Amino acid sequence: MNAHAISHHRTVAAAGGRWSLGRVFHFTMEHFLLLPIGGLIALVWANVGPEGYFTFAHRLAFAVNEVGMAVFFALITQEIIEAIIPGGALHTWRRWMLPLVAAAGGSLGSAVVYLAYVEWKYEPVLSQGWLVACAYDLAFGYFVVRSIFRRHAAVAFFLVMAIFTSAVGIVALAIQYQTVEIHSRGTMLMLAALGLAALLRRQKVGSFWPYVVLCGPLSWWALFLNGLHPALALVPIVPFLPHAARRLELFTDAPHGVHDSRSHVEHVWNYPVQAILFLFGLVNAGVLIQEYGTGTWAFLAAALLGRPLGVLAAVGAAVLLGFHLPARLRWPGLVVVALTASSGFTFALFAATVVYPAGPILGELKIGAVLSGVGVVLAFAAARLLRVGRFAAPGHA
Repeated sequence: MNAHAISHHRTVAAAGGRWSLGRVFHFTMEHFLLLPIGGLIALVWANVGPEGYFTFAHRLAFAVNEVGMAVFFALITQEIIEAIIPGGALHTWRRWMLPLVAAAGGSLGSAVVYLAYVEWKYEPVLSQGWLVACAYDLAFGYFVVRSIFRRHAAVAFFLVMAIFTSAVGIVALAIQYQTVEIHSRGTMLMLAALGLAALLRRQKVGSFWPYVVLCGPLSWWALFLNGLHPALALVPIVPFLPHAARRLELFTDAPHGVHDSRSHVEHVWNYPVQAILFLFGLVNAGVLIQEYGTGTWAFLAAALLGRPLGVLAAVGAAVLLGFHLPARLRWPGLVVVALTASSGFTFALFAATVVYPAGPILGELKIGAVLSGVGVVLAFAAARLLRVGRFAAPGHA
């Protein structure tokens, strides 16, 4: 009898343990926590065992940053397209133009505050870093708005802001620092990729796999040859996929019996994309926190003060001129989105390495980029205080 009781107790305990692990896994995936977990591991590892970390990161960097992230950018592009088509949350030009205005205001606010701080400290060598200070963090920002707002137009609003700013930043870096060289082979490959995607669409191909397997590699190699980020390879291909108006959030299962390419790609790539984001944080977030200086504080002032204020001021002016806020997005939610934009982590790290060579100044800006992640904490705190998104009262957004 005692043996049976002990056996029963162990069985119940084991079942409880499995349930606990299942709940932890579900919570982690539901709240997109793999990305910050990967970033935290990288930050600790880089400062505890830098040699081992940087060897590891160097080996995985190309596969993660140039190949794996292509899927992430594809899903983001899809969300934006479906938000601006008829019936979407950002439909009508007065709504989809507003995040572009917000992006411009945030960049202007960042640049002004950064340059003012550098001028105040009399360190003109840092002045060319204003472009680094304007960087939005697309991956971390997406994690934050998805965690806070879930089904909300704020997600698409932030993504339009971040992608527009990143695109302008990439073009500016390419022009100023000559990172792009147009090759005829790359151009021909891109035309072939687009032509094939158009043919698939004309033939009403519903599955996303032919678009990815056939068109994706052509586009990736075209961008690589021309010096552009090949992780954007699927971005010009996604518009050819069938789309439905996007009012809800990414990774939503389609109703039973519905299996179009949109819902299928989201369902199939849900967990793989989050695994890729974990690796992205693990590979890119390892920064040595040893030296900080004027560049660090200038970056933080620009990101945490200049950018949110610039976003809100630009949106306020645009609304006065007749622009419309997206459906269900009000000023309290906009404040949270503006604070979310204050994190400049990933793109700032990339831009800093283009603008400055290895040395003290580059180190200062990298530390500032990592520390700007405190904007995530500010965004969650503001959401809780203002009771928006997941913290809103039942029946309210």
